[in-house]
Amino acid sequence: MSLYFEELDYRPTPIGALSLRRRREHSLGIDVFEIKLGDEHLMSSLFTASEIALARLGLAELAGSGHDVVVGGLGLGYTAQAVLEDEVVKSLIVIEMLEPVIDWHENGMLPLGPVLKADPRCRLVLGDFFAMAASPQGFDPNAPGRRFDAILVDIDHSPDFLLDPRSAAFYQPEGLRRLAGHLNPGGVFGLWSDALPDEAFTARLATVFAEARSERVTFHNPLQDRDFTQTVYLARTADRPETRGSGPPGQ
Repeated sequence: MSLYFEELDYRPTPIGALSLRRRREHSLGIDVFEIKLGDEHLMSSLFTASEIALARLGLAELAGSGHDVVVGGLGLGYTAQAVLEDEVVKSLIVIEMLEPVIDWHENGMLPLGPVLKADPRCRLVLGDFFAMAASPQGFDPNAPGRRFDAILVDIDHSPDFLLDPRSAAFYQPEGLRRLAGHLNPGGVFGLWSDALPDEAFTARLATVFAEARSERVTFHNPLQDRDFTQTVYLARTADRPETRGSGPPGQ
């Protein structure tokens, strides 16, 4: 392999072949790490502003400290790292369906792997986030039914552009109600989207949660010398259980 491009790993997965690549971006003088699913680019270490914003915007909605957080989708680790940078976080569970992605972090092949591995608050869990969200057992294999203060998700490209069609039900009212059932009163659901804000999806969130809105995240692409805008959706359960718009998981 060239010093300027290297495929670090290539593995089959249930949803297609996954590859990890490193390339040198000469115009910026940096190494860029990329994950591809088949011919599709999933993520790049060159563009992480909205993944970081997902964590910071979501946690900013919470009062107090000692928060338990779930991140759906490990990827290159930028959302998880941003969560751990906040001292109000007591624990973090990161759910990842693709075993190679966890391996790349645990083996130190990705820059943030050692950072996540060294933080005792962080646990990487191999699992299907969407199946866990729909299940009464939830996201902690060691504590079935455990609830969290924030659940932050960065898996699909958007609520309408999915990596796998099996996740479609998650973005409908019943799927969102089941997800809300895994949150504590006043808990926050955050969702990353590669698209511009979708008023219809925000309205759908509002039928389930006590509050719902979207936040635009705009960043500059130095390779194309223009700005791009992505979206973080934020929704919150009611502060008191009796006023919540969602019941326990499965109801």
